[in-house]
Amino acid sequence: MTTKLTSTLRAGVFGLLGLVFGLSSAAAQAPSWIIPELLEATKAEGTLTIYSSMNEQEGLPLWKKFEEATGIKTEYVRANDNALMARTAIERRAQQRTWDVVVSTVVSRLPQEFLLPIDPPQAKQIKPQALDPNKRWYGVYANYNTPAYNTKMVKPEDLPKSYEEFAGKKEWAGKVAIDVTDAHWLNAMYIHYGEEKARRIVSDIVAALKPVTVDGHLALARSVGAGEYMLALNNYASLTSNVKLAGGDTDYWVLEPVALFYGQVGVNTLAPHPNAAKLAANYLLSKEAQEMLPRAGRLPVRADVTPNPPDSFTRLESKKVILIQFSGEEEKKWLKLFQDLFRPR
Repeated sequence: MTTKLTSTLRAGVFGLLGLVFGLSSAAAQAPSWIIPELLEATKAEGTLTIYSSMNEQEGLPLWKKFEEATGIKTEYVRANDNALMARTAIERRAQQRTWDVVVSTVVSRLPQEFLLPIDPPQAKQIKPQALDPNKRWYGVYANYNTPAYNTKMVKPEDLPKSYEEFAGKKEWAGKVAIDVTDAHWLNAMYIHYGEEKARRIVSDIVAALKPVTVDGHLALARSVGAGEYMLALNNYASLTSNVKLAGGDTDYWVLEPVALFYGQVGVNTLAPHPNAAKLAANYLLSKEAQEMLPRAGRLPVRADVTPNPPDSFTRLESKKVILIQFSGEEEKKWLKLFQDLFRPR
């Protein structure tokens, strides 16, 4: 009788412990970014439409994880930054309710009335400079601007130690490239050196090296990695890392100043699925989503996520970093100046 009672009690205790630990395990596995009441409202909406400039190789796995956690179907529309700007403007004029969230470097340049103020809980964990004071956008990944080189064509000891030294490398003429839209980098040069000196440095570089202007930062990174160009006068460090991780013969080195701006997320004020959009924004700022970004070399905005390579922030922040945040009109001004300076003579 005693033995039977002990066995019964033991079975009950173990069953209860199993239930408790099972619940604890389930709770531990629940994504940190899930907001239960918002998830219920999101399920009623059923879908989410994302406009993004992130390439499909990165974007689709990122959103698949969101689908798996929520059961919400996502529609991923990929285009470059300028195309996204144009598309959102056209659709707004027609009052079309098309997209829910946009993930791009141009979000902060959209008119304020396009973007819904939101306060995602995960935003408390991201770096302060990646926050819009008006809560209309939040940084998702960081773009640090640095020069890059082909590691088979250029020796590290031959790399310039300042932008002024580029003009002395006339043997590189025609073998150096830069993206035609690098207004952020140019603005940082003017802030760092002052207008007169910065203009002289850039003009001397253009006269000596005759840089090729290309359209597309990822295409530029791949071209340097493949040896089409010896160097990129400037590019995004994350894209250079992306190509290096894929086996390209490339790396970046850090010169002062380092222009910094963010790829951001914003929610449409006319979002057809507003609850899904708010949950998606919270997801992108979570540790789970941020940990996916370094796989392709992107630099996260959370301090508790390790970049790839791990010393990325140490290297990049060893020089003066200048945060650049353009309005739409400011960008036009700096793009025009950039194009004037780099126009073939």
